[in-house]
Amino acid sequence: MIEAVTVLGQPAMRLVAPDGAQAIVLLHGAHIVSWIPAGDDERLYLSPSALAGPGQAVRGGIPVCFPQFAGRGPLPKHGFARTLAWEWVEGAERGGAAIGVLNLVSNETTRAIWPHDFEAELTLVVSGRQLDVELAVTNTGHAPFEFTAALHSYLRIDDLLKARLHGVYGLTYEDTLNDGERCHQEFDPIGFVGEIDRIYCDVKHPLELASALGRLHIDHEGLPEAVVWNPGPDKAAALPDLPDEDWRHFLCVEAGVIDTPVILAPGAEWAGRQGFAA
Repeated sequence: MIEAVTVLGQPAMRLVAPDGAQAIVLLHGAHIVSWIPAGDDERLYLSPSALAGPGQAVRGGIPVCFPQFAGRGPLPKHGFARTLAWEWVEGAERGGAAIGVLNLVSNETTRAIWPHDFEAELTLVVSGRQLDVELAVTNTGHAPFEFTAALHSYLRIDDLLKARLHGVYGLTYEDTLNDGERCHQEFDPIGFVGEIDRIYCDVKHPLELASALGRLHIDHEGLPEAVVWNPGPDKAAALPDLPDEDWRHFLCVEAGVIDTPVILAPGAEWAGRQGFAA
């Protein structure tokens, strides 16, 4: 079943697979705000104070960061894709899965701040205990352009202080909280005591997030970096769209292409995917 709904005052599509697995995606930002695996509970965190609207980024779910990650360039933080209206292209049920496709095409608004022609497409597939999210970008212009991107996934947990992230041993990471210092991960799993902001590089194998809500298997293709982020109590208190204590109830484990930007020739296409299995 695929039906139109309203979430955060915005038009959205609810996808329900034959086995009951479901997800909800806003047309605003192509922002996935809910994922409930079959027979399970909500696995994405959405702030109860989240807002959505033109130019407004939604706190939680899976924001699309494109064509710039964070403040690493001249564009607004995390680019513009997450704050613009996308178009619903199609929805279908195939092979026991519910599938949704949305797209964003360059226009006067995007060209005013990023002078390139492109088409971005977000595809989500939900079935059983799995959610797959793919971002594809096509250069529809006459000159090459470069970009960075990420799927900024907020994963719901019971308590950050008790959660553990497996699979990072031996990786190099950039510690954003320490002026981008490059460090080597010497132990695994990692736990959390508050704020963390790391970019793990050249991640070639899946990660796994363990909490009282159960284990969550996280894999990726075409997105070689894994960003691990939580604002901690002090920065959470300064965010107007996040309750002060809710930093304990999520961890962002984001798949991205950040360290080396994608250079896309005219007519070329790039795609990156992040998948979750509960």
